[in-house]
Amino acid sequence: MIKSITVTNYLGDSIKLVLARPEESGFVVTSVTGLGSGKANINTTEIATTDGDLFNSARLQKRNIVISLKYLWKDSIEDVRQLSYKYFPIKKKLTLLIETDNRSAEIDGYTESNEPDIFSKEEGSDVSIVCPNPFFYSAGEDGINTTIFYGVEPLFEFPFSNESLYECLLEMGEIQNQMEKTVVYSGDAEIGVTITIHAIGEARNITIYNTGTREIMRIDTDKMKAFTGSGIVAGDEITICTVKGKKSITLLRNGKTTNILNCLDKAADWFQLAKGDNVFAYTAEEGSSNLQFKIENRIIYEGV
Repeated sequence: MIKSITVTNYLGDSIKLVLARPEESGFVVTSVTGLGSGKANINTTEIATTDGDLFNSARLQKRNIVISLKYLWKDSIEDVRQLSYKYFPIKKKLTLLIETDNRSAEIDGYTESNEPDIFSKEEGSDVSIVCPNPFFYSAGEDGINTTIFYGVEPLFEFPFSNESLYECLLEMGEIQNQMEKTVVYSGDAEIGVTITIHAIGEARNITIYNTGTREIMRIDTDKMKAFTGSGIVAGDEITICTVKGKKSITLLRNGKTTNILNCLDKAADWFQLAKGDNVFAYTAEEGSSNLQFKIENRIIYEGV
């Protein structure tokens, strides 16, 4: 069940439309369309000598969300109507955050129309929002899933005692740096990841693997040295984004961000998460223990 819809306009101003308490916002949400899994275009080719068609490709169309609103009388019905112009400005970008009983999902779109029925006894409007990217993305506290390959395992327990006067037997924690980790993905469609590599020392020629798909991504530190003046050194942070439309690889060094896309192997695979377990691993020719590795991803939903 949908509990609320939060609208954030292009200026960053937000209003929360709680379906059970419309008096708080002044808007009664009477219906919302376009929240399902959408419609796909299936491209096929007819074959003269065979029954049926040959499948070529498939793609999702843009999403069109239409929100029907009724205005509640507050100080003035005109104030509520004009408030709708503020949060649903024509041809401007906005973000919808939809909260249900078991998920929070958001989507970006542009207001196509906001036509109020001014002379109606129960004044309201139908707001049409066009979303070029038809997918919903996870939001809220669980919006970003982080898989960390390094960290500290807590070992300190009560009660405790140190049985030696000469040795330190108590362990407060143990630093771990794993070279392989599983990213569990529960989304409805494939999505890219953001890989962050933080160096605490020198390292040379990093290779990242998706062991399930046998995809590989290599960073050539010799090219990096020729381009930036040095290979990977302590304090460097490399960020690789494989999200479609946002693919990039950057180096943060001494507070300066540099595009190092040309340091990536030409045959590199841009990893995409599939539903289920995705096993990633990394190695380096030298200094692999000097690398702190993590993967971040969001979750894609086909519908609310």
